[in-house]
Amino acid sequence: MNKITAAITAVGAYVPDFVLSNQVLESMVETNDEWITTRTGIKERRLLKEKGKGTSFMAIKAAQDLISKSKINPEEIDLVIMATTTPDMPVAATGVYVATQIGAVNAFAYDLQAACSSFLYGMSNAAAYIESGRYKKVLLIGADKMSSIIDYTDRATCIIFGDGAGAVLFEPNFEGLGLQDEFLKSDGIGREYLKIDAGGSILPPSKETVENSQHFVFQDGKTVFKYAVSGMADVSEKIMERNNLTKDDVNWLIAHQANKRIIDATANRMGVDEEKVLVNIHRYGNTTSATLPLLLSDFEDKFKKGDNLIFAAFGGGFTWGSIYLKWAY
Repeated sequence: MNKITAAITAVGAYVPDFVLSNQVLESMVETNDEWITTRTGIKERRLLKEKGKGTSFMAIKAAQDLISKSKINPEEIDLVIMATTTPDMPVAATGVYVATQIGAVNAFAYDLQAACSSFLYGMSNAAAYIESGRYKKVLLIGADKMSSIIDYTDRATCIIFGDGAGAVLFEPNFEGLGLQDEFLKSDGIGREYLKIDAGGSILPPSKETVENSQHFVFQDGKTVFKYAVSGMADVSEKIMERNNLTKDDVNWLIAHQANKRIIDATANRMGVDEEKVLVNIHRYGNTTSATLPLLLSDFEDKFKKGDNLIFAAFGGGFTWGSIYLKWAY
């Protein structure tokens, strides 16, 4: 029997209708389109504005898009992994609710949180379940409603983040396609540089934490940028070396969409040509767990069977890594 590898066999996506452009942000905080574009590459981002709708709403939409396109019976899904930093609520896993709502009644489900690296770590998890031989269909969803934790008077963060969701299906492959290798890292030094102070077990919600705006994302931008540039570039270069890949062997770079300058620095270290670097940050901003699957959805028609894809991400914590995957269809 040939070795089982875990291949992506379908993708789906969802972004909200409401567009928050740089021009609109100019009326909200002291900034301008040129400043934002030059430093981040972002032109607009999508926000989920409807009252009472959270991350699960977008996750369900992305999963339904995948199910509709692939014609899969959701009852055949064995597992749903929900990669998210903004669950619907602190207790009661969002992935469990999503699985039930999409009709994946025979699946077990759980949430995975590693900030902007959540989907990348989720790919590792999904592949391991498939490679074990115990599971045949694993649905991995990356979704975040970042607008729910952003202070729209803080120009350091409100210009960066947006809302969205993407989903992929992993299935067994016997042709050697799918996930080939991974190089995942983490370092607790990042805890102070990108965080939300309140709402957890150290500092539970209170009148004071709300008044002090401690439930919003805090980011030390310069420090995070420095670590992200070196971290993403290092692991991407490492995964190429480990698999004897030259820049010509890499068909596509699928990098976390946090900042265009970080993406460019990673591509430069790898030596990958600009036309192989997939970018949609100008349309969505940083959607955290959703950036990688949104790239796959937006550029799905470009991929050919056997293409070499290098994934890279960096997130709060710090968490980061790179994955080498061969496209299967």
